[in-house]
Amino acid sequence: MTPLNRKLLILTVILAAIMELIDISIVNVALSHMSGNLGATLEDTSWVITAYAIANVIIIPITSFLSANLGRRNYYIGSVILFTFCSFMCGHSSNIWMLVFFRFFQGIGGGALLSISQVVVFELFPKDKQSTAGAIFGAGIFIGPTIGPTLGGYITENYDWPWIFLINVPIGILVMISCYFLLQEPPVKPEITKVDWTGIALLAIGVGTLQTVLERGEVEDWFETRYIVVLTFIAVTTLLLFIYWELTIEKPVVNLRVLKSKSLSIAAVLTFVTGFGMFISIYISPVVAQRLLSFSPYQTGLLLLPGALFALLALKMCGTLLQKGVSPVLIIAAGFLLFIYFNWRMSGMTLNTSAAEVATSLIFRALGMALLTVPLTMLAVSSLEDKDVGQGAALNNMMRQLGGSFGVSIINTYVAHRFAAHRNELISTVTPDNTIAMDRINAYIRYFQSKGFAYNEAKFKALRLMENIVLRQSSLLSYRDAFFLVGLFFLITLPLLLFVMNKSKKRKTDLMLSDH
Repeated sequence: MTPLNRKLLILTVILAAIMELIDISIVNVALSHMSGNLGATLEDTSWVITAYAIANVIIIPITSFLSANLGRRNYYIGSVILFTFCSFMCGHSSNIWMLVFFRFFQGIGGGALLSISQVVVFELFPKDKQSTAGAIFGAGIFIGPTIGPTLGGYITENYDWPWIFLINVPIGILVMISCYFLLQEPPVKPEITKVDWTGIALLAIGVGTLQTVLERGEVEDWFETRYIVVLTFIAVTTLLLFIYWELTIEKPVVNLRVLKSKSLSIAAVLTFVTGFGMFISIYISPVVAQRLLSFSPYQTGLLLLPGALFALLALKMCGTLLQKGVSPVLIIAAGFLLFIYFNWRMSGMTLNTSAAEVATSLIFRALGMALLTVPLTMLAVSSLEDKDVGQGAALNNMMRQLGGSFGVSIINTYVAHRFAAHRNELISTVTPDNTIAMDRINAYIRYFQSKGFAYNEAKFKALRLMENIVLRQSSLLSYRDAFFLVGLFFLITLPLLLFVMNKSKKRKTDLMLSDH
């Protein structure tokens, strides 16, 4: 392959991966618009997110198997075609369930765009340049979820919600044409002699039901709802059977035996934690900015921009450090500490926190994520044989997605409980015995009376205003607690890095990683 074709192929697969990652979160800010336009409830419309997430998590672990069975080139191009076609159909859906249907198959097509893109990028670099490959692919992993909500908000504000799907069509066509001429089969191709249909069925049922529980649990009040209880039982049972089945048959659809690699197993745990923090932070930061600090979606996007620029520089620096032999463990530790500091800053915010302060905090988040993405991606596949790299990459990517799903689900429940607790605590202080509260209410009454309202009506409006203040303050305190919880989770898991400490710190990066 010529140097020009090599660069074009790298750009193509990175663009495809970014497109897939953007679509995970791009619809979040458009749900209310979809609901009104399609005449559906907000609860039904949220299945647009759930369907994509379920399909994504089901397909990602078996991309290596499908790639080997169908041919990587055929499977990848076919996935791009499916993703692009379903994006077009999502944009032209006439009702909510038609949209959910095509959104599910869009997720099926999108699964290959992440794992196979990662493998292709690593294949196109020699062993001694793997840190550069990690930095390049890490940029895509970071950029996708970061700009998804911002891009979705901009499109929804300035155009209409179907364009959050239709924007994929020209990009998908370009990726398809480029891959048709440039993408080749891998140098080492696993042999598939028998299809593990049992494993595929168990995985689809187990992961599909688990993802549904995680996505819908908070909305349905968790185990107070019968179908959530039933789906939880099915998920636990089928996933345990799946693990047993895959470890006992000769040709499994998901080769869990690759987790015997210490580097992959530890990287998978740390990647789960990283996905947990990455998706939670990019989920609740815009919510806080828009609902509590009164920023528009466009202003929120500008808050994320400085962090994204710093992250790109950090990714380049990270690749250089790895290339020079700096231990990836040290870089991962630095990333964890930066992310902990970001959460500590956000846990101390107030309703008067300025845009500059939020943007500065988000820079620390971006730097932390950038320093985690590259070494974790490298560590996951560093000690695997060439034939197992695709499987290892798929498992690691699945852990990031599951970390995000678990994280958003947990944080939604946690925020709801903390909101109720803070509201009860604050309401209990608004009593006739509290002179500060009474002075505040009386001041509001006088204000409304000065605007021409009678005393009773002014008092009613004053109490409503006081209630809104309590609700807003309760929301702030609950989100502060959420940031603190995420930071605490990262702090608790930081010692896991001790399991990947390498004695030969002076060796070059490729040798050092292969010793883990």
